[in-house]
Amino acid sequence: MKKIDVKNIVVGFGKGGKTLAKFLAVKGESVVVIEQSPRMYGGTCINIGCIPSKFLIVNGEKGLKFTEAAEKKAMLTGNLNLKNYHMIADEATAEVIDGKAKFVSDHEIEVMDAEGEVIAQLIGERIFINTGATPVLPPIPGLVDSRNVVTSTELMDLKQLPEHLTIIGSGYIGLEFASMFASYGSKVTVLDIFDNFLPRDDEDISKLVRSDLESRGIIFKLGVKIDAITDNSVEIINKEGKKVSILSDKILVATGRKPNTAGLGLENTNIQLGQRGEIVVNDKLETTVQNVWALGDVHGGLQFTYTSLDDFRIVSNNLYGDGKRSLSDRKNVPTSVFITPALSKVGLNEKDAKAAGIDYRLFKLAATAIPKSAVLNQSKGLLKALVDPETDKILGITIYAEESYETINLISLAIEVGLPYTLLRDKIYTHPTMTEALNDLFAAKNEVK
Repeated sequence: MKKIDVKNIVVGFGKGGKTLAKFLAVKGESVVVIEQSPRMYGGTCINIGCIPSKFLIVNGEKGLKFTEAAEKKAMLTGNLNLKNYHMIADEATAEVIDGKAKFVSDHEIEVMDAEGEVIAQLIGERIFINTGATPVLPPIPGLVDSRNVVTSTELMDLKQLPEHLTIIGSGYIGLEFASMFASYGSKVTVLDIFDNFLPRDDEDISKLVRSDLESRGIIFKLGVKIDAITDNSVEIINKEGKKVSILSDKILVATGRKPNTAGLGLENTNIQLGQRGEIVVNDKLETTVQNVWALGDVHGGLQFTYTSLDDFRIVSNNLYGDGKRSLSDRKNVPTSVFITPALSKVGLNEKDAKAAGIDYRLFKLAATAIPKSAVLNQSKGLLKALVDPETDKILGITIYAEESYETINLISLAIEVGLPYTLLRDKIYTHPTMTEALNDLFAAKNEVK
């Protein structure tokens, strides 16, 4: 058994942790990264999240057969996994240890193998927890016993296309998988106990998204009770009180994710947890124990790989920079849902502004008016922008249109630096592009009075 005194311990190989480990190792500091699954070198994004899912989405839209796309996806993630391992392991002062980390005190960690045997004992001057999030499994009878219930992790591993896919949960993760598998030809049914579809979005946007998804054959059953699950069906009670059986080859549970802190032994430390099991941190990502930080999904913030990367920037800046970066700087973070077409947002929408009593000017443009939409043969969608009537600054934008995940970054920057909407309206853009839609979106004729 190894006994190691090390300056830096990183628990978890996610985006923030791996980037920090590389940063510290390059500085010549000793670093040990603990990862319980060799499959997860590099974190969720490259192995079972953003990269493979978007790869499958893109190839589904191209008409590639699922079996071929799944095979190519596996090669892609395998290469990225290996690259990320060597990014850390090849550093002279860094080491990767495979095993399950468990705190035995504030700065002491045991590492156990798959059989539960302790293989290493570590004492770290600094510890960075980067264990991510894990799926929430609702207490539905039969769920844990069904051979065909999967989370997003197992669904990404499928080699054969399910004929009937049932998705429990109509949130963003559920919709991405619904759109993806529908593009390959699966019959997709989405279930949710709640009536409201995309409740945080404006009603005109959510209605349009649902209508477009339904036009592709996706069936929504909302406001239902999920009564039980078997190996090949989901039993629901619909709004009329009738019991309905939905045939299902695979059943995806997409009911949210929670911080992955169970089993870390945090009860043996003075690290404080919040109500959802998240690690409590301050504005600098410091926990309630000195020289212990939490990065990424585990501290309960936005669950995106790019915010985890920004967590790295905060920590590294406070260790070796001017110490000015903090969570308070994180404003106007753009988001994208990779359905077809994509739904992207930053800042306020109408629902937010009305709830907060904020006055605004509204601009709207149908995606059919954008020349690039015709080029892409994808003219569905709607753009909506809110502008401050006093300053002309952009308050927020929702873009439900092709390639919105690219345009949204420009808008995010414009909001961040306080540019007036007129600058984007009068800007010269390349043609044909989706970004040039900003010329027309902000034109006077498209203001909604």
